[in-house]
Amino acid sequence: MPEGPEIKRIADRLSKVLAGKSLEGVYFFSQKLKKYENVLKDAKVEHVETRGKALLTHLDSGHSIYSHNQLYGRWYIVDAEKFPKTKRSLRLALKTKTHSALLFSASEIDVLKKSEIDNHPFLSKIGPDVLDADLSWKTIAKLLLDKRFKNRRLASLFLDQKFLAGIGNYLRSEILFDAQVDPLKKPKELTRKTINDVGRSSLKISQRAYKKGGVTNPEDLVKQLKSKGLTRSKYRHAVFGRDGQECYNCGTSVRKVFIGSRRLYSCPLCQNEK
Repeated sequence: MPEGPEIKRIADRLSKVLAGKSLEGVYFFSQKLKKYENVLKDAKVEHVETRGKALLTHLDSGHSIYSHNQLYGRWYIVDAEKFPKTKRSLRLALKTKTHSALLFSASEIDVLKKSEIDNHPFLSKIGPDVLDADLSWKTIAKLLLDKRFKNRRLASLFLDQKFLAGIGNYLRSEILFDAQVDPLKKPKELTRKTINDVGRSSLKISQRAYKKGGVTNPEDLVKQLKSKGLTRSKYRHAVFGRDGQECYNCGTSVRKVFIGSRRLYSCPLCQNEK
């Protein structure tokens, strides 16, 4: 499933072709949303935003289109009269004079009045968006010590969208590695310095993944690994997907465990001190 950085990059691409443009055609696969096709036609797209892994397309009609890619959803952006070659099922189409934004295979799509957004079943329950420009590491540190979260293992907490929205499997492993913290620890067991480190790493790694297209390793390390001929799958992450391979930091073999059926990667040495 795409994580926050990937969804935000999709939102950026959609904004480039939709923002400020009027919709000349709207298509919904869902029968319950068909009534909105005429309602939204000719509406102007104001902006596209993300909230965690969800995407909101805001229109000047007073409506917003909510979508969540889940595991299989995928957006295509094509010239207005073209259609991509795919066997996927079209769920949503937004057409302007010049482009079409087409969402395939997504299972969660809805049309909301702007006044309804904060009461949406998913949006009303999620925590701060980890890529929100106004989110600070101090806020994350405070959340870690909140009574709702301080007694939970970091490994499970960092997949809970009620804690921080937008973090998924690869970001979880990479954030906890960057903070040099044991994933099985609970926030209440950590020193104040380590809590602060986790807060800083949450922002740093998420923002890096957004800016670098999913790459979480620092730029100098990426350059070093590229110079050795390593492919993207090898230089992209510090630990995620690298079980049994040497940690770039200390040389210890990266470990993979399953927690709640989800893969978690860590370095037993680098993440054993805190």
